[in-house]
Amino acid sequence: MYAVIATGGKQYKVSEGDVIKVEKLGIAAGETVTFDQVLVVNDGSLKVGNPTVNGATVSASVVEEGKFRKVIVYRYKNKTGYHKKNGHRQAFTKVKIDKINA
Repeated sequence: MYAVIATGGKQYKVSEGDVIKVEKLGIAAGETVTFDQVLVVNDGSLKVGNPTVNGATVSASVVEEGKFRKVIVYRYKNKTGYHKKNGHRQAFTKVKIDKINA
């Protein structure tokens, strides 16, 4: 059984027991979160939403919050001496999928 959920502007294919990193949710570790934007559910028969599946939710527990590795953004213009170096670390929330309610 799997489902496709949408959160943080991205889509994730999840099954029960999966641990995924999603955009920061602002929820403390140990608490539970429910994703209600379920786009597809497959439990032997495929249910595709329009745009979401009615009554389907995915329950997950928050494992931790953190930041991804640093991405270096370097801008450079030839022959003018212009260069700028920036770094960015995107925040994430790691969640463990507990139950898919279809």
